[in-house]
Amino acid sequence: MSPTRRMPAEWEPHAATWLAWPVHEPDWPGKFAPIPWVYAEIVRVLALHERVDVLCHDAHVREQAREMLAAHAVHLDNVRLHVARTDRVWVRDSGPTGVHRPDGTVELVQWGFNAWAKYENYLHDTRVPEHVAQFTNVPITRAQRADGNGALVLEGGGIEVNGRGRIMVTEEWLLTDIQVRNPGLTRTDYERAFSEWLGCPDTIWLGEGCVGDDTHGHVDDIARFTASDTVVLAVERDPTDDENHRRSMDNLRRLQLVGGSAGALRVIELPCPRAVIMDGTRLPASYANFYVANGVVIVPTFNDPGDRVALNILADCFPGRSIVGIHAVDLVWGLGTLHCLTQQQPAPRNHQR
Repeated sequence: MSPTRRMPAEWEPHAATWLAWPVHEPDWPGKFAPIPWVYAEIVRVLALHERVDVLCHDAHVREQAREMLAAHAVHLDNVRLHVARTDRVWVRDSGPTGVHRPDGTVELVQWGFNAWAKYENYLHDTRVPEHVAQFTNVPITRAQRADGNGALVLEGGGIEVNGRGRIMVTEEWLLTDIQVRNPGLTRTDYERAFSEWLGCPDTIWLGEGCVGDDTHGHVDDIARFTASDTVVLAVERDPTDDENHRRSMDNLRRLQLVGGSAGALRVIELPCPRAVIMDGTRLPASYANFYVANGVVIVPTFNDPGDRVALNILADCFPGRSIVGIHAVDLVWGLGTLHCLTQQQPAPRNHQR
């Protein structure tokens, strides 16, 4: 049976990138002041390549965003500022996932959202997909569990696709008893859901995510497709970093064993930056949390010798795009960086360049 949906790879053409302007100061305790300026820089870079849509908590926040973007000389003719309440900025997870229907039009898939089964204040974020649908006039469908027990809870940072039927996820995210998204669902249930909702019948199960990830195992901090048959994997080669070394070696072995009808994968190692610590907390600093837009790849950097290595590796992976580093030492104090805060809106297939 032919799939009714297909999630395009991130490097396929976008209609826009979606963000939410930061307002929740407790996500960056003691360090909130520079965060809106980091956002202004992200929008400045992205707006040179595609439309950027920004959700602003209220009219005051929208005006603040407008002023800061103007101060950064952002091309505002390629930016749309919408008033819509949010709890946090991580629209990769709260926002909808854009897929292609068989006729090439775009559909938004709305997942259930429960704030990573961790936080209590997320009511506004549950409506982010509806806001995106309203502002774009793109049809939206709510993903449901096959067993009839309500919405299927997933987050965009937990799924990574190659656009040709393969998806990467982690067992830590979906199959452990910590921060449970969908009680009762099995590995087989998830694989059926990925096929139904994303057009991905081939699931690659990695083990664990990186140390410090409060989502409990999102794949976008460790492994990303850069082509249909190529994955970059964050690998910690230093055995003194016991936990990340163990986790990344296990994930490397899993990827090296991938085969089947879709073929083996080429695996490229990304370095890990030195540990980024704030108030005794190990933060999820990772070069794998890059974001691919129409003509550019933005990459988190950490004032680390690995920055240049990672940028060069990704430049080789995406030769047709500019590679731009964005300083993320302050940003990662919020426990996420560039991929976590962006969500692409695919272009209709019949309008792609």
